[in-house]
Amino acid sequence: MLFDQISTDIMAAMKGKDKVRTQALRNIKKYFIEAKTAPGSNGELTDEAAMKILAKLAKQGRDTAQLYTEQNRPDLAEGELAEVAVIETYLPKPLTEEELAAALREIIAEVGATSPKEMGKVMGVASARLAGRADGRAISTKVKELLS
Repeated sequence: MLFDQISTDIMAAMKGKDKVRTQALRNIKKYFIEAKTAPGSNGELTDEAAMKILAKLAKQGRDTAQLYTEQNRPDLAEGELAEVAVIETYLPKPLTEEELAAALREIIAEVGATSPKEMGKVMGVASARLAGRADGRAISTKVKELLS
């Protein structure tokens, strides 16, 4: 399980005195524990749920780094991007534009969508199936393109 892997990797990072990796992994574990203990949770964290958390953290880190860059704080942006790099080692390889289009064509055929009005049906399936491998905005843009 991903939760156990993160715990093991924290110990390895601490022993290796890798401060950035240790900090990033501790942050990940904090979010994992919050998800496990959230009201309505059964105390378990599936790898699928963990992947969604990792994808969200990576996106937040990239967005924060971009803000730091815009505010002329490259030192802070560099720190954020270093943590994002650690997070991304646990995420599946992102889909290329062609792979995304192919996966979405398959989903569109599967749900039988034929017009932009049926975008919601496609997005529901696509968001779940492609979580962590493609950004929601990229999925939405491509679905609109394919349905029109």
